[in-house]
Order: sequence, then C-alpha cells, then structure tokens
Amino acid sequence: MIPIPQAFAASYAQARVKFLEAAASASTQIESHRHPLPGRDGELLALDLALDGDAQSERLLIVSSACHGVEGFCGSGVQVFALHDADWRQQARDAGVAVLYLHALNPWGFSHLRRVTHEGVDLNRNFPDFSQPLPVNTAYRQLHPLLLPSQWPPDAAHRAAVQDFIAREGVAAWQTAISGGQYEFPTGLFYGGHAPTWSHQTLRGVLARRAGRARRVAWIDLHTGLGPPGVGERIWAGGQNAAGVARARRWWGEQVTSIHDGSSTSPPLTGLMWSAIDAAAPQAEYTGIALEFGTEPILEILDALRGDHWLAQHPEAPPALAADIKARLRRAFYTDTDAWKGQIVSQARQALMQAVQGLSEGGRGTAA
Repeated sequence: MIPIPQAFAASYAQARVKFLEAAASASTQIESHRHPLPGRDGELLALDLALDGDAQSERLLIVSSACHGVEGFCGSGVQVFALHDADWRQQARDAGVAVLYLHALNPWGFSHLRRVTHEGVDLNRNFPDFSQPLPVNTAYRQLHPLLLPSQWPPDAAHRAAVQDFIAREGVAAWQTAISGGQYEFPTGLFYGGHAPTWSHQTLRGVLARRAGRARRVAWIDLHTGLGPPGVGERIWAGGQNAAGVARARRWWGEQVTSIHDGSSTSPPLTGLMWSAIDAAAPQAEYTGIALEFGTEPILEILDALRGDHWLAQHPEAPPALAADIKARLRRAFYTDTDAWKGQIVSQARQALMQAVQGLSEGGRGTAA
C-alpha cells in the first residue's frame, strides 16, 4: 500500500506513468490502445488496461476511469492505489474474481482538460442505437443560445436570463435540461454525437474480448461532479432492471440510487455507456454502479462546463482567460486536497471489496 496522495497525479501523462508502473509491479496483463491524436503536451495517449487475475475467470470486476476526461484525476488515483493495495488484491484472488482496470476511457479529454472526447462528444451519451432516430431534447434546444453566449464571462443580460430561468423553473430543471443528453448541437454541452466515437469503439472491442467468458460481471465506473463534497453516490449503472437494482443494493447497500426512479442526484440520461456490456457479454449477469464523488455545487459545475465549451469555440481568447477557464474546470471535477483524496479512496476501496463479495455469491468458479 502507498500513501494515498502518492496515487494521484497532476496531469494525464503523470497519471498514465503511475498506472502503468503500478500495473507492472502487480504483474498484471497490460494492454494499450493508442489514441490517434497527441496529448496537450505532445504525449502519447491511450486507453490502457490491466487485468489482475485469471483471464478465464467466470467472475469479472471492471473498474474504469476518465469516461469524462477531466474526471480522470480522481478515477486514476483510485485505480493506482488499488493496484498497490495488497490486501484488496488478495481478497479478489481468493474469491476467484478477475479485475479489469480500464485507465482513461477518454484519454484525450483527460490530457486536454476537457470533459468531452476529441470529437466534442460526451462519451456517456454516445451509446444510443444509432440505427434509430436519436433522442430529442427540446428543453436543451431552448436553452442552447443562452448557455453559450458570444462573450465570456457572460454579460449582465445573459446572467440575468439564467437567474430568471432558475428562479422560475428551479435548479433541477436547469440541470435536467442541460445534462440529460442532446444530439442536435455539436458544439453544445452533453452532446451525444451522431456516430460512435473512438473511445466508444475501442471500449466495445475491449469488452467483447475481455468479458465474453464471464458469467457474472460487475462494473464500477468512477466519476466526479455530483453531490456533496467528498461523498460517493452509488448510482445504478444500467437500464430499468428491478432485479439488477435489487442486487446492487444487496451488494453496496440500500443507498444505491437510480436515475430511473428519481432517487439519484443525476437526472434521467440518454445514450449511456454501460449498455455496451449487454452486447459484449449477453451471457453474463451484470451488476454495476457509477461511483460519483461530489466536488462543488451543481450550478458551479455547469457554469465551469459552459466556460470550457465557450473556450473551445474561441481559441483566440486571451491566455489569462483561457487559463482561468481551465483551472475552474479542473476544480469543478477534482478537489486537489489530501482530505478529499482520503475520502475518495476509503469509499472506493469499500465499494471494490463489496463488489468482490457480491460476485462471490454462490462460490468460486472458472469458465470451462
């Protein structure tokens, strides 16, 4: 085990080195999928995976980070700490559970301090059925001109219009309209795209190869940006599946929430990534959560995202303003204090152990 702060990194490049070194020292099976573009500082980008345990195991736990790039500071730290945690790794081995770490699902966003992929897409809205008409978010359509004004910070008129909407409709309506997912405005917030992104396609390939033998699959996807600071909400990561939700609550506690019944701080969302497991492992019983750690109030989160999207459309912005926008976005999704990191690792470690215990229900086993 290493000191908790040592598991966290100040950049994607540093996080990748820490992850690969930890995965190598743990003698895991490492595989890297190189991204077609360079990082912010010219570094190589990749979705790296490390498999800790028997590739033939019927029980598989997936632990993923940086679905939303800038959120990777938190998720990577959890993964690095876990790979150095001998007690946790022994518990998984004793239970016959293979652990598949997916480091930086969206490496471009992690490196460039953006939530979206290089295509400008929210990866966790990029999994609808593209052969069918895409969902329509009429509430977002009405707000789009207000969200991305011609100047940043917004002028008094724009600020007043936002406050008027929130006063009239409420914070929850503002959050739901913006973050639910939209497929109409490529430069807008929470854009789900019109085709699978590089990260989408790469993840599907990994899951098809690595989860196809499993009979029981658990998935903990690490996120930040919702809820009270340092508190990890355990959000059911799947479709409307009463048996699955009940199983998740048996594993991780009755505090497991769901976007489907209104118990989560997250509103209903479209095009969610976890649906990919259905095609990759149709034979498996699936149980998953998004472990969502709070940072700052939701209005600050959304404003930080508005600023970042504005900056993407205005590369001519003064360097000082650009730096301020990026720093604000980083703070919105990563609280860089030892106390916060300690809270995150403690709760994540508990969730990992609970997942192993849940997967072990019914005894050990490996695929024939």
